[in-house]
Amino acid sequence: MKVPPRLELGLLDSESNVLTTRPWDPGTGTGTETGAARGSYSKALMRRTLLRPFSAALLQSPQRVLPLTSLNNVFSPPKIGLRPSFTSNPRWVFTNSLPPPEWIEPFSDVSGLVSSPETFKPSPWVSQILNLLDGSSNMEANLDSFCHNFLVKLSPNFVSFVLRSNDIRDKPDIALKFFTWASKQKKYSHKLECYVSLMDCLSLSNDLDRVKLVFSEFKQKGYLMTGPGANSLIKSFGGLGMIEELLWVWRKMKENGIEPSLYTYNFLVNGLVSSMLIESAERVFEVMENGRIGPDIVTYNTMIKGYCKVGKAQKAMEMFRIMEVRNVEPDKITYMTLIQACYSEGDFDSCLGLYHEMEEKGIEIPPHAYSLVIGGLCKDGKCVEGYAVFQSMIRNGCEANVAIYTALIDSYAKCGSVEEAINIFERMKNKGIKPDEVTYGVIVSGLCKSGRLDDAMEYFEFCRGNGVAVNAMFYSSLIDGLGKAGRVDEAEKLFEEMDLKGCPRDSYCYNALIDSLAKFKKIDEALALFERMEDEGCDPTVYTYTILIDGLFKGHRNEEALKRWETMIDKGITPTAASFRALSTGLCLSGKVARACKILDELAPMGIIPETAFEDMINALCKAGRVKEACKLADGIVDRGREIPGRIRTVFINALRKAGNAELATKLMHSKIGIGYDRMGCIKRRVKFRNLVEC
Repeated sequence: MKVPPRLELGLLDSESNVLTTRPWDPGTGTGTETGAARGSYSKALMRRTLLRPFSAALLQSPQRVLPLTSLNNVFSPPKIGLRPSFTSNPRWVFTNSLPPPEWIEPFSDVSGLVSSPETFKPSPWVSQILNLLDGSSNMEANLDSFCHNFLVKLSPNFVSFVLRSNDIRDKPDIALKFFTWASKQKKYSHKLECYVSLMDCLSLSNDLDRVKLVFSEFKQKGYLMTGPGANSLIKSFGGLGMIEELLWVWRKMKENGIEPSLYTYNFLVNGLVSSMLIESAERVFEVMENGRIGPDIVTYNTMIKGYCKVGKAQKAMEMFRIMEVRNVEPDKITYMTLIQACYSEGDFDSCLGLYHEMEEKGIEIPPHAYSLVIGGLCKDGKCVEGYAVFQSMIRNGCEANVAIYTALIDSYAKCGSVEEAINIFERMKNKGIKPDEVTYGVIVSGLCKSGRLDDAMEYFEFCRGNGVAVNAMFYSSLIDGLGKAGRVDEAEKLFEEMDLKGCPRDSYCYNALIDSLAKFKKIDEALALFERMEDEGCDPTVYTYTILIDGLFKGHRNEEALKRWETMIDKGITPTAASFRALSTGLCLSGKVARACKILDELAPMGIIPETAFEDMINALCKAGRVKEACKLADGIVDRGREIPGRIRTVFINALRKAGNAELATKLMHSKIGIGYDRMGCIKRRVKFRNLVEC
């Protein structure tokens, strides 16, 4: 073990540059005593001689001195195992007892040699102690032995410094063990900084329980709060969401007259935001705006982050604009936080706008920002705009990853541009980026939707032969494509193959095959597959019920369709516009318009109001040539105040046009029906829609 530099026996006199000795007086002896007794005693004591640590406090000691040839000799470490050599010089003398242990500090005391405290380097003792903090069962015993052998004790400053060391900041168990051991030293008491350092270390590992335990002990000590200590505690408690403890520290600051700094305010705001106390954070922000210390970019970014966390993207955007008014320049973090929030809200246009602002201001755009903007545009069906951002990304020297390529391929495929999707796929491979199973799945899906089933099967077989994981997405795309193409037998074969290949079937696979069977009037087989779906533990979705309801109505099995609807509602599955459209269309075409309206009224208390419900019903009736029933429905809708007459009139005109009844559509357009009034004496009555067929 390498031992820190020590002085041997003597003390250094700073003025004469010599070593001094202490007079020898072992009780009755004197410094001039000679003989065998003194020789024997000196040899015994030499074996017990310990190295004492260098301390600049000893520089001024007025002792008898021995000349030194160089000051460097003082700092050169002795070789372990070698004993210092002595001459018969009568001025070398020895004491009868060991010196008391010396408190060591984290920095060597060289105040007479170093002009600036900033240039201090950690004492060699620090590395020696850190080496002993191994977390073993013998750790405390090793520390005891080390301190005993070298006659040292660790000061509170030393303990605090070690607890903040990077070597144990991610080792909370060792930190707590060391803290506890240090407290057992004789005549030792922890200082405020020791507790603060320990709680900072524990908070980094989110050890909430132990932080609370240490803080409880800390409060009982009654330390006088300091500015740096308060800042550290507010930061630690804020990150853990310990609001009561955080506010306690804040009150102590006020009681002790400590003026909060910008850092204190920022730590406080961040703590409140992390605990989702946005209103409290707003009040602190207002205090900063009206006080001596104004908010900076960190404060604004923290508030924006808070608004985004609670889903108030609009408030976050307002704060962003306030920044610009106050001449606080947004940075990369500001934009990234807002882009992420807008993406989560589905506001992809705002994502694009923020991206363009970053470009105009010359702010570095990180790869994740490109990924969000391109992904958002692709989700929105704006593949061309997404590709333009992609090109800009490449020009700026930022390489796209597999997720960005996959998003572009998927967007182009869904827009029907399968060739362009395949071109991007080939470009991706030429760049050395290996497609994953998601990329191949997107290609297979796009080819199936465009009717290129044979090409899709080729990619499918390629994946199976080259170790690419074939998941349920591949199968559902192929089953759906084959089913829509009338190749139901092949679709069923693939469906059964999934079980043999160990690929679990999800609701998409079941729905694809049920839909294929229902569309080709194999409704009994579709119902049998539905029962099998439930038996195998795969939960039906609203789309599953929609397929069956539509198929049963088309098979004139109206009561069964209604039972499936009721089962869906009883299971708590929320109907969609498509599911109600299937139900209402089936009821209207079977002459049960009133029943459809009644079901629609039952959905309203549940908070389910399909916006296009009446439009779908009128469209279905007009398409079936039942204009009279459509007029009766329209009058009922307006009379009950469910829709404004003008909108229903527009819906009616469009429905007639779609049904190919241009004559009646023109007649309705140029009449007062639905919006006009007839006067009969003093009574004013609205012109009914039924006048359209009665005239």
